[in-house]
Amino acid sequence: MFKDTLVEALYGVWPMIIIFTVILSSIRIAFLLKRKNKFVFYREICSLFFIVYILILFYVVTFQDVNYGESNFMPFREMFRYDIGSKLFMHNIVGNLLLFVPFGLFVSYYLRSKGPFIIIILSFISSLAIEITQYKIGRVFDVDDVILNIIGGFLGYLLYVIIDSVTKQFPKFLRQAWFLNLICLILLISVIIYLFGLEQFWVGL
Repeated sequence: MFKDTLVEALYGVWPMIIIFTVILSSIRIAFLLKRKNKFVFYREICSLFFIVYILILFYVVTFQDVNYGESNFMPFREMFRYDIGSKLFMHNIVGNLLLFVPFGLFVSYYLRSKGPFIIIILSFISSLAIEITQYKIGRVFDVDDVILNIIGGFLGYLLYVIIDSVTKQFPKFLRQAWFLNLICLILLISVIIYLFGLEQFWVGL
């Protein structure tokens, strides 16, 4: 189910991904050259991944799974309607949790957050903006989605804390830029290989 959602989202946003990548990358490179700043590959790729994530998030929350039901302003009312493990549970509960895990992870990384408070606040603001926008474009407002998104953002923060704690235990040479660049390059190649393996996506182009 999540693979199908990813394929559909990628199919919907790939033109924006290409345009954003080319424009922003060229501007960023020009900025670094003009300021004579050091180019750090892994940092730039992390920023690019975050942009791609935002584009996919935008598509998922505005175009996918249009819901013509009623809005829900009562916390936890919709959340406990579904049987654990059911398709609706995985889509509406687990899906909304996972949707904001990358948000919490990326924002924690950029802010070098030492506590979850700012991540919770930013997750709340972002999720509330999404729900209000959905309501205004003819979909529904669901307060449970806001709650789940906040929890997802918090889980992303915890993931950042775990990764940060583990990497601090690495030998010094494994924390240097060249090694992080290598890991990031391997990750980028893995993503590209995975995308080439998504037959559904390429068939639809």
